[in-house]
Amino acid sequence: MQQSPARLFITFTLIGLSGFGGVLPWARRTLVEQKQWLSSQEFNAILGICQLVPGPNIVNLAVCVGQRFGGLRGAFAAVGGLMVAPMTVVILLALLYDHYGQFEQVQGMLRGISAVGVGLIAATGFKMLKEELSYRPMLIVIALSIVMATVFHLALGWVVALTLPLALLFAWNKAK
Repeated sequence: MQQSPARLFITFTLIGLSGFGGVLPWARRTLVEQKQWLSSQEFNAILGICQLVPGPNIVNLAVCVGQRFGGLRGAFAAVGGLMVAPMTVVILLALLYDHYGQFEQVQGMLRGISAVGVGLIAATGFKMLKEELSYRPMLIVIALSIVMATVFHLALGWVVALTLPLALLFAWNKAK
């Protein structure tokens, strides 16, 4: 289903304005649950690819979704929508922080906002995990990833490189 660059720009502007430092939960909610442009599996697959390439995951996601639904113009529109309005707001907030940042009330508000961000990211992770748990062999990949990252302290690149062949095999079998 093709989308106009204007519609992609507006959609990603709203996603970008929905949160700071963690709009991925809002992107998933908008693209999967509200607009239903992507299925949960498609979102997970696209995000997985976006995590492997350099750059911010959400910007990579905007490029992929924009290109898929609007071609090159759609990719530019989605990234523009994601970036322009939030950058403007951040610049205005920086000016306010420069003036009022030393007050304890402002510091308390910022601590509360960061806790909300962590909760939103965790909720999105659990939604994505729930989808993967429906296919039992992927539990092996999840467990291996957790062990490699937490017990052996391997960097993300190594975890991906070591689990990718097994994950691809399971995904290929699931797709059959």
